[in-house]
Amino acid sequence: MTAPLTSPLTWQYHTLMRTGLDVLLDDPARLARLAGARVGVACNHTAIDLACDHLVDLLPSRGVALKRIFTPEHGLHATAQDMIHVDDEHHYTRSADRAAPEIVSLYGKTAASLRPLPEQLADLDVLIFDIQDIGSRYYTYQATLGYMMEVAAETGTQVMVLDRPNPIDGITMEGNIVQSGFESFVSAYPLAVRHGMTMGEMARFFRDDCRIGAGVGAGLEVIPCDGWDARQRFDATGLPWVFPSPNMPMVETALIYPGMCLIEGTNLSEGRGTTRPFHLVGAPFLDAGRLTALCRDGALDAGLEGVAFRAATFEPRFQKFAGQVCNGVEIMVTNADALEAFLLGLVVLEAAMRAAPAHFKWRTETYEFVDNPIAIDLLCGSTEARVGLMSKIAPRTLISSWMPQRLAWEQRRAAALIYPRG
Repeated sequence: MTAPLTSPLTWQYHTLMRTGLDVLLDDPARLARLAGARVGVACNHTAIDLACDHLVDLLPSRGVALKRIFTPEHGLHATAQDMIHVDDEHHYTRSADRAAPEIVSLYGKTAASLRPLPEQLADLDVLIFDIQDIGSRYYTYQATLGYMMEVAAETGTQVMVLDRPNPIDGITMEGNIVQSGFESFVSAYPLAVRHGMTMGEMARFFRDDCRIGAGVGAGLEVIPCDGWDARQRFDATGLPWVFPSPNMPMVETALIYPGMCLIEGTNLSEGRGTTRPFHLVGAPFLDAGRLTALCRDGALDAGLEGVAFRAATFEPRFQKFAGQVCNGVEIMVTNADALEAFLLGLVVLEAAMRAAPAHFKWRTETYEFVDNPIAIDLLCGSTEARVGLMSKIAPRTLISSWMPQRLAWEQRRAAALIYPRG
């Protein structure tokens, strides 16, 4: 990180919206309290203000010394690919200042590394959490938040969440709820696949519904965004988009991720190592024309709108089929308002199963430190999607079958909401 610019000519995004970080920086009283506390932060490179300066630089410039920095999956600068362990000082250069904060990775070589050690929070008065989420249950940053809250409840450390918008809106919800026995780093808490919540709202849900730290510890404080309309997607906020992980380059990628992340649970490439991750899906054994036709037919049968399918050939640069030519399909979003992303994922899975029944397989390798259940069941939070597709249950029928549990969950979610829903 570098020192924040102080010139009055500093480039800055001009918007009426402020993130929780910007609100904090405009609050002298809160900053004064933090200046007298032992402070740690959990962040990555997305923790920037409207001038695109970073929290790790901004807080010390306001008199708030940082004792420790915790980094999530992918590391402080999001240079590590998914499921690649990050060392405590991975891609970080300490300054000459001996008081430079300690860096603790929360994505190491074991499942235990996903949580901080109690002694790493016990000597902190406040833990500030500021990481951009993308609105999908599988995205692991919200699990990191919950795990840190669990440990903070034991150590009596206050958790302060600096909120940011849900980039795919705070209104739309899709998918089922995680069932008992299927909890993992990609489905850590009982959330819908597309949950329509911000990090701050999920923190409140974890505390109140999941009972994390209820009646224990120093408590939770959420600093909300100022001016965010929950109906807005990120491109309507005027805020700078910082890719939150290596394969999340655009807001549109986040929009399809609630469905297209399911490809991780198969032997197909989800386009990692291309410029269109999650938009591109394929394998050397697929016929691009057949898969595309089946996706189009499946979308029509399911009543799926808002997407088009292009026959595609691509070469992933890493992970599945790295360096091999893959044939498949590219997902093109034509109407973000109409798109049902989770349904999209089920439609593509069904099409791939039909396109190459002899070659399509579910991923059985260890996934996010778990051997069993297999990856697709961890992502879906139950066996229902996999078993349903294998039993030739239509994707729309599966979606409808989950509606009662999601409606019940929406009632539980309501108390945690911060921003008005019209």
